[in-house]
Amino acid sequence: MKKFIPLLISGLLTIGTLGCTSASTNTNAPDATNKSAQAPDKQTSQQAQNDAMGDTRKNQLNSDIRSREQRNDAAGATTLKADGDLESEIRSKLEANLPASQLTVDAKDGVVTITGTVPTQEQLSRVKPLAMEIKGAKSIVDKATVATAKK
Repeated sequence: MKKFIPLLISGLLTIGTLGCTSASTNTNAPDATNKSAQAPDKQTSQQAQNDAMGDTRKNQLNSDIRSREQRNDAAGATTLKADGDLESEIRSKLEANLPASQLTVDAKDGVVTITGTVPTQEQLSRVKPLAMEIKGAKSIVDKATVATAKK
């Protein structure tokens, strides 16, 4: 019984971790950084923008980022982060600040690659600076493009 409980707990944690591996700002974003995104239709773009611009969602995303930063600070790893943490934090930062974006974030050894689309040139120019605000990224490779919503 003593061996079964830790096994059960570790199994649940593993399943929970695997279920939370999406690093996209939108469900229509490409599922990997080596795939190209398509311009969203107008209705999908508007729904994503309405969701992302809500104060509740922005507060939730920013709270998630703060709690991860605090956890890393408490552990003494202010600049070292797991790739999954980098992906999640940068995705949250982009989602909260770039409404209607369809971006995918991938991190490998601290090098973060961002692909997908944003609706305007102004948002495209903000992708890399926003991503760099997250501690732990060694470099950002920005492959995002501008794609206005299809009518």
